[in-house]
Amino acid sequence: MIRAQPLDPASFAPFGTVLSAPDGPGRDYFDAGLSNLRPEAKPSLSIARVVEPVVLPFAVKLMERHEFSSQSFVPMQAARWLVVVAPHAANGGPDIKRMQAFIAGPDAGIIFGADVWHHPLTVLDGPGTFALGMWRAGDDGDEEFVDLTEPVIVSG
Repeated sequence: MIRAQPLDPASFAPFGTVLSAPDGPGRDYFDAGLSNLRPEAKPSLSIARVVEPVVLPFAVKLMERHEFSSQSFVPMQAARWLVVVAPHAANGGPDIKRMQAFIAGPDAGIIFGADVWHHPLTVLDGPGTFALGMWRAGDDGDEEFVDLTEPVIVSG
């Protein structure tokens, strides 16, 4: 069992970048968090709607990664949402013993770095709509999903 922590830039840094608005008027850039490791990949922008919220504790049974591309999630209409990440295991796949979970609010987006294992988009308090940005080549290298041999329980 792992306990979900509030999302903060320092704790999330090994996995990517936290997106937040500047404190005052103006603009912040997050270009350093964007990565594309395939010249044939094209930028992809999509909108995702998740209608079924989960309740903590929640069993994580599936992880995914985008080996060659960062992936950005920016809430357009959402409440709290769950971010679950894991480093690579020595024998491949996600290392569930070092998995971490974060609770993001409606005012924070994230960029998963390229090749970062993460759980699919998951909302906590109600339906959510998110803008997603990544790089896609239209082949098997765009994404990989793995079922976990044992579920990992995330508590609040």
